[in-house]
Amino acid sequence: MFLVVFRNRKRADMDAAAYSADADAMEEMAREQPGYRSFKSYVADDGEVVAVSEWDDEASARAWGRVAEHRMVQRKGREEYYAEYTLFACPEPRIRRFSERET
Repeated sequence: MFLVVFRNRKRADMDAAAYSADADAMEEMAREQPGYRSFKSYVADDGEVVAVSEWDDEASARAWGRVAEHRMVQRKGREEYYAEYTLFACPEPRIRRFSERET
């Protein structure tokens, strides 16, 4: 598995409707990419967003990063949506699981 963590803060003056439309389109497109596993996004009380996507492998995640439509929205994000962001790429993350079992 390959994990991508995208931490970001939006610009105060961004077009929220345009961002939402682009984000929805990118999530839908990502789901169709080979190697896609999952995507979830969380917003902290201070406005920071943490988005986590899981891929079969690094090649799949990198291929998604090179899709033309995705690259256009990435550029738009830097120009119009994000005040700042950090992307973490995590090959073979250590995984530990817990599941409450019924007794």
